[in-house]
Amino acid sequence: MPNIKSAIKRVKTNDKRRAQNISVKSALRTAVKNFEAKVETGDVALATAAYTEASKKLDKAANKGLIHKNAASRQKSRLAKKLNGLSA
Repeated sequence: MPNIKSAIKRVKTNDKRRAQNISVKSALRTAVKNFEAKVETGDVALATAAYTEASKKLDKAANKGLIHKNAASRQKSRLAKKLNGLSA
């Protein structure tokens, strides 16, 4: 445990940010899993809504630096491919 005041504050802020990042990443994974579940059921309308939500969460995570922007783009592309295969 640090003794210097600024180091103590840095530990606190790091813990807060880590908790926030974990929360955002967890919500992102949940949104992607929800989309994949909707695709499995075969309902195009529900899958489209779930895709929009997952896409939004991927973009936000990429903007915050939680995941790389190319990784977010790749995941969105794969999800869109599944959605298009469903509606075709």
